[in-house]
Amino acid sequence: MAKSMRKVRVGAVVRTNQDKTAIVEMVWKQRHRLYRKQMRRVARFYVHDPENQCRLGDTVRIEETRRISKNKHWRLMEILERKQIAEVRPIDLETDVAPEMTQPRILAAEARAEATAAEASEEPESEAVEEEAAEEPEAEEKTPEDEAAEDEPAADEPQEDEAEDDEPQQNDTEADESSDSEELDEQEKEE
Repeated sequence: MAKSMRKVRVGAVVRTNQDKTAIVEMVWKQRHRLYRKQMRRVARFYVHDPENQCRLGDTVRIEETRRISKNKHWRLMEILERKQIAEVRPIDLETDVAPEMTQPRILAAEARAEATAAEASEEPESEAVEEEAAEEPEAEEKTPEDEAAEDEPAADEPQEDEAEDDEPQQNDTEADESSDSEELDEQEKEE
C-alpha cells in the first residue's frame, strides 16, 4: 500500500492490557438519513505499540499498515496528548485506608459468626425450655372460672349448628318467617 494512500485517524486509548497492543476508540456523530437524529458512532482499532508507550486516556494518531495479526492492522504514529491520571489507583488508596475503614466490617462479620454459632449451640437448650413450658400449664390447677369458660363454646369457634349444611338453616329461616307472618295476622285481627 502506498504511503500516500494510508488512512490516518485520531482517537483515545481505551485499553492497554495486551503486550505491544493498545485499543484506540474513535467517536464521531452522524445524522440518520431518514429520521435526522444524531447518532453516536464508535470505531475501535487494535494498534501496534511496540514500546508500550500508550497509557489509558491518551489521545493518539494512528496510521493504517500491513496486517500484523488477526485484528491488528494499525500502528502508533505519535502521542498527541497525555491524559493526566493519578499514579495511585483507587485500589491502592483503599489498601492504605483499609484498616480504618474495614475494621468495623470485620468486627461485624465476626459478631455475626459468633451469633450464628451461639444460636446453633442454643437450639438444644431452647427445645428443653419449650418442653418444660409445655408441661407447666398441665400441672396448674383449674379455677372454677376457667372450667366454666371451657364448658361454654367460644365465640371464635364455629358452633355445630353453623357447621351443618345451608339447607336446614334455610328451613329454620322459613319457619321463622312463617311464625312472624302469623303474628302479624293475629295483630291485624285484633285491631
